Amino acid sequence: MTEFRPMRRHRQQLSKEECESILGRCTSGVLALSGDGGYPYAVPLSYVYADGAIIFHSAVEGHKIDAVKQDSRCSFCVIDQDEIKPAEFTTHFRSVIAFGRIHILENADDKVQALRLLGRRYSPNDDHGLQHEIDKSLDHVLLLRLDIEHLSGKQAIELTKAR
Repeated sequence: MTEFRPMRRHRQQLSKEECESILGRCTSGVLALSGDGGYPYAVPLSYVYADGAIIFHSAVEGHKIDAVKQDSRCSFCVIDQDEIKPAEFTTHFRSVIAFGRIHILENADDKVQALRLLGRRYSPNDDHGLQHEIDKSLDHVLLLRLDIEHLSGKQAIELTKAR
């Protein structure tokens, strides 16, 4: 297993619980993979955080899927806050980065469960419509699960001092 480097500004580090809370309340982030020719490939995605993993949906082919098949290592960044403070020449930020390995879900039951999690996250009051969408899309959608190996969160020193 990879050893992840410690945060340099450890006073600004968020706890695991704070990181998980951010992942649970936010709805989008940026997935970073190793892309074509060794170039980093970063793509914004909607997601759901459940049971210590991050779930995404995807088309069955494309740059993202090729990158996942080539190298499952990835990171996923979520920005919880980014408030510009012009008079201070800074921002009051809070963000989380999850590192881990991403997997394509192959089992039909796992795929349906992942689609339900995503659907309920974005349309929490429409189980009938959700089931229709699952039935319609199950055969031509991929579901990806990022198993988190390391979670890191950081916030602006001003937010740390305000605690």
